[in-house]
Amino acid sequence: MTLDEERIVLEEERAALEDAKRQLERDKQELERRVVFEEKRLEQQQQLFDMKVKILEEELVKLAEDKKKVEQQREFYYRVKDFQEENYYQENSDGSDAKSDMFFAGVGSRIALRKRYRNLIKIYHPDNIDGDNNTIQEINKEYDRLRKVYGI
Repeated sequence: MTLDEERIVLEEERAALEDAKRQLERDKQELERRVVFEEKRLEQQQQLFDMKVKILEEELVKLAEDKKKVEQQREFYYRVKDFQEENYYQENSDGSDAKSDMFFAGVGSRIALRKRYRNLIKIYHPDNIDGDNNTIQEINKEYDRLRKVYGI
């Protein structure tokens, strides 16, 4: 092969190597962009995951509080029911049924009085299974008396 032919072959190989080098650089830059993009995406996913975990933890705490409140209400209503069963026919000194005092036991404010009254009406309304006209009359009588005490 002649010197000129060898130079041409070398120039072609050099050009091919330069093209391969440029392609490698483009591939390297593309790979770096993908790595940066994936890192950002993973960071965003981690933030979203952390937010979801935080929300779930908050909801779990709320659920535990609600469960505790429901248990307290259930306990109260069982005590009221037990008290009613034990003292249904006993009378107070003023002639009213003894269970009327138990309905509003522990009420210490206007808001608590109204809330307890609403809850009792939901339970003992005559249209309900456990409802009773006499019980509603006693609840209303005691509620009216306590409204006067609290100035409602």
